[in-house]
Amino acid sequence: MGLYAFNCSEKLQTVNIRRGTCGHSVLSLGSMKTQWIWNKEKTKIVEPLDYENVIAQRKTQIYSDPLRDLLMFPMEDISISVINRQRRTVQSTVPEDAEERAQSLFVKECIKTYSTDWHVVNYKYEDFSGDFRMLPCKSLRPEKIPNHVFEIDEDCEKDEDSSSLCSQKGGVIRQGWLHKANVNSTITVTMKVFKRRYFYLTQLPDGSYILNSYKDEKNSKESKGCIYLDACIDVVQCPKMRRHAFELKMLDKYSHYLAAETEQEMEEWLITLKKIIQINTDSLVQEKKETVETAQDDETSSQGKAENIMASLERSMHPELMKYGRETEQLNKLSRGDGRQNLFSFDSEVQRLDFSGIEPDIKPFEEKCNKRFQVNCHDLTFNVLGQVGDNAKGPPTNVEPFFISLALFDIKNNCKISADFHIDLNPPSVREMLWGASTQPASDGNAKGSSPESVIHGIAESHLRYIKQGIFSVTNPHPEIFLVARIEKVLQGNITHCAEPYIKNSDPTKTAQKVYRTAKQVCSRLGQYRMPFAWAARPIFKDTQGSLDLDGRFSPFYKQDSSKLSNEDILKLLSEYKKPEKTKLQIIPGQLNITVECVPVDLSNCITSSYVPLKPFEKNCQNITVEVEEFVPEMTKYCYPFTIYRNHLYVYPLQLKYDSQKTFAKARNIAVCMEFRDSDESDGGPLKCIYGKPAGSVFTTNAYAVVSHHNQNPEFYDEVKIELPIHLHQKHHVLFTFYHVSCEISTKGTTKKQDTVETPVGFAWFPLLKDGRIITFEQQLPVSANLPPGYLNLNDGESRRQSNVDIKWVDGAKPLLKIKSHLESTIYTQDLHVHKFFHHCQLVQSGWKEVPGELIKYLKCLHAMEIQVMIQFLPVILMQLFRVLTNMTPEDDVPINCTMVLLHIVSKCHEEGLDSYLRSFIKYSFRPEKPSAPQAQLIHETLATTMIAILKQSADFLAINKLLKYSWFFFEIIVKSMATYLLEENKIKLPRGQRFPEAYHHVLHSLLLAIIPHVTIRYAEIPDESRNVNYSLASFLKRCFTLMDRGFVFNLINDYISGFSPKDPKVLAEYKFEFLQTICNHEHYIPLNLPMAFAKPKLQRVQDFFSFAVDRLTSVDSNLEYSLSDEYCKHHFLVGLLLRETSIALQDNYEIRYTAISVIKNLLIKHAFDTRYQHKNQQAKIAQLYLPFVGLLLENIQRLAGRDTLYSCAAMPNSASRDEFACGFTSPTNRGSLSADKDTAYVSFQNGHGIKREDSRGSLVPEGMTGFPDQGSTGENTRQSSTRSSISQYNRLDQYEIRSLLMCYLYIVKMISEDTLLTYWNKVSPQELINILILLEVCLFHFRYTGKRNIARVHDAWLSRHFGVDRKSQTMPALRNRSGVMQARLQHLSSLESSFTLNHSSATTEADIFHQALLEGNTATEVSLTVLDTISFFTQCFKLPGASEEGGPTRRTRIW
Repeated sequence: MGLYAFNCSEKLQTVNIRRGTCGHSVLSLGSMKTQWIWNKEKTKIVEPLDYENVIAQRKTQIYSDPLRDLLMFPMEDISISVINRQRRTVQSTVPEDAEERAQSLFVKECIKTYSTDWHVVNYKYEDFSGDFRMLPCKSLRPEKIPNHVFEIDEDCEKDEDSSSLCSQKGGVIRQGWLHKANVNSTITVTMKVFKRRYFYLTQLPDGSYILNSYKDEKNSKESKGCIYLDACIDVVQCPKMRRHAFELKMLDKYSHYLAAETEQEMEEWLITLKKIIQINTDSLVQEKKETVETAQDDETSSQGKAENIMASLERSMHPELMKYGRETEQLNKLSRGDGRQNLFSFDSEVQRLDFSGIEPDIKPFEEKCNKRFQVNCHDLTFNVLGQVGDNAKGPPTNVEPFFISLALFDIKNNCKISADFHIDLNPPSVREMLWGASTQPASDGNAKGSSPESVIHGIAESHLRYIKQGIFSVTNPHPEIFLVARIEKVLQGNITHCAEPYIKNSDPTKTAQKVYRTAKQVCSRLGQYRMPFAWAARPIFKDTQGSLDLDGRFSPFYKQDSSKLSNEDILKLLSEYKKPEKTKLQIIPGQLNITVECVPVDLSNCITSSYVPLKPFEKNCQNITVEVEEFVPEMTKYCYPFTIYRNHLYVYPLQLKYDSQKTFAKARNIAVCMEFRDSDESDGGPLKCIYGKPAGSVFTTNAYAVVSHHNQNPEFYDEVKIELPIHLHQKHHVLFTFYHVSCEISTKGTTKKQDTVETPVGFAWFPLLKDGRIITFEQQLPVSANLPPGYLNLNDGESRRQSNVDIKWVDGAKPLLKIKSHLESTIYTQDLHVHKFFHHCQLVQSGWKEVPGELIKYLKCLHAMEIQVMIQFLPVILMQLFRVLTNMTPEDDVPINCTMVLLHIVSKCHEEGLDSYLRSFIKYSFRPEKPSAPQAQLIHETLATTMIAILKQSADFLAINKLLKYSWFFFEIIVKSMATYLLEENKIKLPRGQRFPEAYHHVLHSLLLAIIPHVTIRYAEIPDESRNVNYSLASFLKRCFTLMDRGFVFNLINDYISGFSPKDPKVLAEYKFEFLQTICNHEHYIPLNLPMAFAKPKLQRVQDFFSFAVDRLTSVDSNLEYSLSDEYCKHHFLVGLLLRETSIALQDNYEIRYTAISVIKNLLIKHAFDTRYQHKNQQAKIAQLYLPFVGLLLENIQRLAGRDTLYSCAAMPNSASRDEFACGFTSPTNRGSLSADKDTAYVSFQNGHGIKREDSRGSLVPEGMTGFPDQGSTGENTRQSSTRSSISQYNRLDQYEIRSLLMCYLYIVKMISEDTLLTYWNKVSPQELINILILLEVCLFHFRYTGKRNIARVHDAWLSRHFGVDRKSQTMPALRNRSGVMQARLQHLSSLESSFTLNHSSATTEADIFHQALLEGNTATEVSLTVLDTISFFTQCFKLPGASEEGGPTRRTRIW
């Protein structure tokens, strides 16, 4: 319990912190004093219920509830699955007995990692644990949106085609050129400047007229100005100003001056304009007349002259009529329910479905798929051709064998980036020259009685000898990558001499015969030796995106220069090759037919560079393609965690300096033979692990480099590929044997002469391991004349002086041989720090007595390991660190130092943008292991404890900040460790309170306390770190709901939220709501809130007795929780906490309000689309859970339903046009009080009780609001408004906020059951009931449909503001009914913009406008139906006090 030694007072301290009675600090973090507790005004704290006890006590009630799925967590909510590791190969790349043969701990762990399947903790309903965008439902948006026809759009469809919607032009009445005067009022009438403009006189769908001016006839361009003719009262000529001029007189004593080009045109314009003015005048007179008549009709109807059908039927005593009335009402209700849509489907957030910020799916580790292309080798021909051997009737071929090796070279980075791909394109008759006419190669078949053919990874060896297709991969493609082909032939002599017949070929037939005779002799004698001959190259990519240059061709064959053979020389030649004017290379005529193409998707019969077959692979297939190994640049961004077994070593002899040696008389045609050995004894032999070349064995014991004729300082370019054994020891080495090769050709060819082909002229070697690591840097080695046993002991000068080995050195043991090697291994590391750390761990595991502090030293050294090695062996290193964390030593500093290394690795991965590998490790590779030591702690216990220790360090703020910033990693590790512990130890079946020890609860509680001040105090100092840990902690606590005591998690959440204050800055408010949003996105958020009835305490029941007696005749549910009371917040903790914080946030500034409203709305959207809760009863129960939200809206009713809103809804005359109804409202200048205390009447309940309400005539608008808002904004109303604004400086809500809040309100009203709704109505006060109905009226106003034309105008106005379009001055209409409509449209921009889902670009299409209109129309329809349903139900439940008890006349409340 050493790490659990926490003072128990910490738990008490937290309680005291919440109650404001604690006076000492939780952490000693420098300047962090305990004033963070006192200096803030805390939100009222409500202690959550003990969830587990409540569940146990109410078990019967829960199980008997028909909606128990809303109350219970599902069974088997969490499980562990083993997922088979996905492999590209047919079989595992790890050898069968690899783990048994491995002796190094590091190698063992690598092999175990590559052969172990993935272990994943599955959360059954994890798809429901994000926000609504992550739900697994097919689509949040309906597949087919109903197309409702609105009258406001009918005229538009008749007068103009749909394309005019975007350009805002209707039917053109007249058009032509006019001269328009400058509108600058400071210029006198006689000095006005006229500009020539092209005018369009257009009639709008609402019957009004507009005069638009453009620079030319192309009206698709921007309008230079417009004149609304509704405001025009007269048109007269004004010849004194300009010839053919006339004046448009406007209502506001303002005039426009226009001039025609001819008198006839002027007369035509005057006639047309006068007709329009007359039409407008007649229309206004008619509107006034209809307004008076409508007002009289309304007065008459309010006196009962026009009653609805149901009212008439209810007065009737005839039972059949009453039954008919009820059935009719029920049928109407059913009809309204047909084809209903989810209102949230048309919300702008749902329509846009912005997935930014959502973490992508976590995928397991996989081999990195770079740019790949396939090389197909077809033919190689030179201009010396003839008939060879038995091929007398066939086509002519090369008369001697040639050998090709392909490799990729990167000129830009000056390196070779692929292994060699060797190809043998020689026809069979030419191949026979290498073994003689009567001798077949041993590998071509099985002679009678010979042993069976060997099989490599299930493939016959003979199928691997003549591969002609290779797949290259490039990590960083660019145009300066070349495919280089090197051509070799059998050693014959000088390159120039051998190339001469191919360059100077005067008599092809004679030359071919001569070359063939010489080649036949040479092949039979020197067939295993090669010499360089020619090279060619071609570019691969067109650009840096990896587009293949499919049309590229190889350059001509350039004769190889014996002094320029190295890869560095080739890179220089390629640079010159790009500049032909500098190229002075001799060309050998010939043709190389090699094609480059993209790798087919369905490529089959392919093998890896280790000859392991890839899927799909046909058995006994002979046409095989091999992957050529890429040498990935040693840059972090190109690294990825290894997933397969690969263990290759590439050895390159570079140069031998033999010009000054005196040991050997003949050492000119020097051949280098390389072998890989595991012993330096005399009886030791080479291992068969070197990859062979075509036509030979797939694996061989030796490999020869090319021979340079008569060169004592030869250079080499050969690449020897070695399959390293799984276990390497100090005796493993590469042995170089040098031979002088005699190139003399004997015509007799005696046996004696054949035996003297090669003469040994020296030996060199280099051990693979140094200090346990493989050496790959460039080396220079001495050469010995003999090879005595035990020669490996002579590696350095000191050992040579002390050794008794009889050895003779060439040229005084000078370094004569230059070599380099390249390791491509996924089981060996070259990093010294990683090697020493694993080596020390292996010693400790084997029982070696540990020196105190030694392990800590190696842990600290891991901070210096190479980032590339860290990434490549990420799962191996991390798993070993977690073993050390719990197993290795009881030293107190080891867990902290181990955690610091983990923190270093995590931070480096994030800095390199490779944090996705960490997520993959946690989900798939990390498998907590049970500690082997007794009394050892589990990973989640130790890691949480060490996190606390680090956070309490007052000195190392850098480590603290890193831990906060990357805390998600440690929390995720803790969660998986907890889940694995519960499942593997079968603790998941225990009661939640018993799953984890109490000490672990204390640890988590202390960890929370350690984090709080870093968020609430240091947020300005470390904004990224505090935000990250805030989110990570929320995600961790959300997952804890699934694993442990939920009441305990409630308390942790309560403790955390108590650290915030209503007076916090905006940043902390955002943190708080981000925290709550993450918590509330739990997949079982509804059961966590327990949407069930809770009986009131006994005292409360007594107090409510009399009110229950009064309401005895109603169906009131006494347990209905409809207000944001303490009891409600306790019983339904999460939703209560969220609603309380939202209530406070609504009194804050816009950003905080926006955040709070978005959280609530997104949560309700998630409920609405959650496929688990689609039954109407389930939705009703969820909506009932949010019933206090309605009370929250009622508290802010004055901000939702301002004077302007109600006036626009109530004062609209019946005779107003459809366009006016859609847009008829005025500027929201002042907001009046909504207290309905004038001319009130009683609305009676069916049980005989009544509520006060306004005069039932029209809408619920206070009397006195009969004029325009500016007329009613004086006197007491003005004082009230100023008082309110002094109370809250953030009083005004914008359209987005109002629409979002109302949409949530409509969801609750629509989904809640009628019984609950009636109970709620009967419980609220009369004024609150009126306000509830006012909210419905406000919903109709804010979601009304405005028509396609207005939607197009809104978008264009949005573009004008946001894209800097110069909006020319426009003549605004006069303040009359129709002209007021136009003003209202412009002021309504913000309302529509909040719901706009169009792509805001300068190219809005007709389809965009149509789609937006479709959404607006469906929203308006669904809102109207929801309101109609609610009002219909309301009228059935309540009646006015004029009803006769004996069945006399009654009056229904007229709400609208």
